[in-house]
Amino acid sequence: MTAEAIDAARVREYLLGLQQRIVAELERLDGGRFAEDRWDRSPESISGKAADSAAGAVLAGSGITRILEQGQLFERAGVGFSQVRGNRLPPSASANRPQLAGRGFEVMGVSLVLHPMNPYVPTVHMNVRFFVAHATHAADVWWFGGGMDLTPYYGFDEDARHFHACCHDALAPFGAELHPRFKRWCDEYFFLKHRNEARGIGGVFFDDFSELGFERSFAMTRSVADAFLPAYVPIVDRRRSASFGEREREFQAWRRGRYVEFNLVYDRGTLFGLQSGGRAESILMSLPPRVSWRYDFQPGPGSEEARLAEFLQPRDWVALAS
Repeated sequence: MTAEAIDAARVREYLLGLQQRIVAELERLDGGRFAEDRWDRSPESISGKAADSAAGAVLAGSGITRILEQGQLFERAGVGFSQVRGNRLPPSASANRPQLAGRGFEVMGVSLVLHPMNPYVPTVHMNVRFFVAHATHAADVWWFGGGMDLTPYYGFDEDARHFHACCHDALAPFGAELHPRFKRWCDEYFFLKHRNEARGIGGVFFDDFSELGFERSFAMTRSVADAFLPAYVPIVDRRRSASFGEREREFQAWRRGRYVEFNLVYDRGTLFGLQSGGRAESILMSLPPRVSWRYDFQPGPGSEEARLAEFLQPRDWVALAS
């Protein structure tokens, strides 16, 4: 049987359109305009120390970072497209596939993190990506990855049910087994082992995915990405007018500290970007502008803030919605 051809140009076209559509809707929600930062990087632009830290993964590529800061709704919102290539996969990319270590690579994707000002509007993350590992005397190995997850500071059952139902419906046409599998993967991945706590209420997450063949795997990835706005915008509309004060903002900043810890310690995308000598400003746009750490802090018993710990426990939100 002839191997199914891949079409990286079509993936790139879709990803650029996805970025544009998401930014347009976020501008409508916020009322502000995203700044655009187009970057183009050659291997020669990476310093000697950066190249050493990249474990030989001489990097070249380009991207478009769209960023909004201090908006009416979003304290920071970043939506980035990047397409990069290198001569050696960094450890974060080959850890689950050691047989690919040493291969050249090309990866493209869209990644976003939105940090609203109002603590009652949750932080959200979404990304989709396409990876190809090259070798001189072997066939290319390709895969898709991505997903989305929600990080509330104050929990609302209807928001969680809605978000997870959208994730479920995006995957349903591609196999009944995918949603429970990707939901469990998300719950396990977005978990701070050193804190023994979840980062948020999850969503769906997948990586190293090619089992449906190129066309169906690409269609599934598009379905997940296209579900992002329907999953998140209704939650924003419900919560954006909620009144809040300094207590809620302080709690939000403390919980954002957990977000930063995860991104810098565990996140594969962040590690891949930094290990490969990527553009730090675009990689770290996911970090919130206001964050705090308070030594041994615990919310007061019986408070709204204390309830979050129970709310973050993984559960079958789709079944609760039916």
